[in-house]
Amino acid sequence: MATESVREPEDGAYYLEKVSIPDDSEYDYQYEEVPYDDGWSLTEGEEDFEAAVKALRERTDDAGPVSKSVSAARHPVSSVPEVVDDFLRNFLVRMGMHRTLDCFQTEWYEMEQRGQLSAEQVGLVPDVYTHNQLLDNELEKARRERDGYKEAAFKAGEALVKLQKERDFHRLHHKRVAQEKNRLIEDLRRLKKHYASYEPALTALRDKYQAALKQKMLVSLERDRALGQLQGLEVSLRNVKARGADPAVPGAGSASRDPWRPKRSPESDATDPAKGPARSSLSKHPRDTEFPTDTRVNPHLALVGALPSKVSGFRLTASLRAHALPISCLALHPQKLVVASAGEDRLWKVWGVPEGEALMTGEGHSDWLSGCSFHPDGGRLATTSGDATVRLWDFSRGRCVLTLEGHARATWACSFHSCGHFLASCSLDTTCKVWDLNSQRCRGTLRGHAQSVNAVYFVPFSSTLLTCSADRTLALWDARTGLRGHTFRGHLHSCNHACANAAGDTLASCDSYGAIKLWDVRKVAAVETVDMGPHPGNQVAFSPSGRTLAVASNDGEVKLLDLASLRVTGLVGHEDAVQTVIFDHKGEYLLSGGSDGVIHIWS
Repeated sequence: MATESVREPEDGAYYLEKVSIPDDSEYDYQYEEVPYDDGWSLTEGEEDFEAAVKALRERTDDAGPVSKSVSAARHPVSSVPEVVDDFLRNFLVRMGMHRTLDCFQTEWYEMEQRGQLSAEQVGLVPDVYTHNQLLDNELEKARRERDGYKEAAFKAGEALVKLQKERDFHRLHHKRVAQEKNRLIEDLRRLKKHYASYEPALTALRDKYQAALKQKMLVSLERDRALGQLQGLEVSLRNVKARGADPAVPGAGSASRDPWRPKRSPESDATDPAKGPARSSLSKHPRDTEFPTDTRVNPHLALVGALPSKVSGFRLTASLRAHALPISCLALHPQKLVVASAGEDRLWKVWGVPEGEALMTGEGHSDWLSGCSFHPDGGRLATTSGDATVRLWDFSRGRCVLTLEGHARATWACSFHSCGHFLASCSLDTTCKVWDLNSQRCRGTLRGHAQSVNAVYFVPFSSTLLTCSADRTLALWDARTGLRGHTFRGHLHSCNHACANAAGDTLASCDSYGAIKLWDVRKVAAVETVDMGPHPGNQVAFSPSGRTLAVASNDGEVKLLDLASLRVTGLVGHEDAVQTVIFDHKGEYLLSGGSDGVIHIWS
């Protein structure tokens, strides 16, 4: 016996299934045959699905109310009560128990046909089960959310405790800093009052110091004058004794009274048995050198008018990685295209220009090098350093031949006299010293600047020294007597460098705020001022023609100033501050060294 049953698949749709019921059922139930309706009868050729669908549509077209109910059933309802058998079927489908579902449907339809199921048993499933299931789901979801909230609350509590501890720490630190600030303010107030109370005493001491310094200089001059007169008298006395002449002899008395009569050589003084040790201590050092006269003519003056003035057109032609640390100074060989460089890596090097080949390297200072200068003969090099010494290097021997010690603090620069026998150096100890290379001793100390002396320069072919200082002044000195001749005032900030042109009648200086000043030596006054700030000017250099001034600026540029038009041109190439700049002998090349350790050659 075959019958059709409704089966619900997993996706929730229903479909018809043909089930065969054997005749020998264990329930001995007699099935009666239901005759087909006339409208639903199908022919043998139409027993397929398409024919059944077509017949169903024709049937529904004839019955209007049925189509309305079908169309109404298509609309979803908000809530449909579930019967017991559908509940069980859904449960079995959801659990995947398909064989149990088949047995259940077979037995369910048999009992339903026999009438063994009562209305109470096959009624609707009470809503309480459905609600219980929904409530169980919501309860599980609420438990998960509760656990999440608990964990978040626990983390938030830990963060809150940590923030409270940090707040307390920062609050205590703020109080401590505020107390320290108040204490420092009070200390500063007391120090200001204390300093104000000492200001009159400091002023009086400064005045006393200046007076004592002037008195000392006067005493030193008087002593030197007295020593000179004494030596002249001694020479005259020895001459009189040697001749055995009577004071009445003509000329003898005049010779004894003439203090400027030519003296005997130091060698004859040393071998004179009449001269005792007390008198020899008053004489000069046997190897002291006399300063040459200033009547010599500067041989470079003839070339000044013939050399061209080049302000624009310079371009970078070569770069040398000279030092690992900043370059502090460049010096030009007096005859050749050879340049010496001094760096903060405690090395000095000699380079060939314009090829840039390294010729020599030397080391020996215990601290950074600040300056260098070639000897007029070109065979020696002098260097200054932060170790407060001045060293003289001989190229032929390849070593240091002389170390001059006497400065109390770092030495900044040095300059040779044109005769080559004297070397001047300046220092952070506010003094300049003139050294005699023959006697290897200090011939004089120039005192007068109130702060560090940053540069020293021998005016070409003269015994005049040019110095500039952090006390914002420049000064011209007579190296023979140690006296200051002129003082130039006008800079508002520390003066970093100064130099003179080849003629020696114009000076140039730069300060720590980039102000460039040109001074007329004859007028002892500034004739031009050019502001290239706010970056400091580290060094200035005149071209051989004297019509162009090069400035090493702290902004990484080499600035060229045309002295006729005061037009400024910048050369860009260094990656850091430019510390030094020089021209060659004819003004064809311009060399610059910077804090990047590189030497640029401009042509």
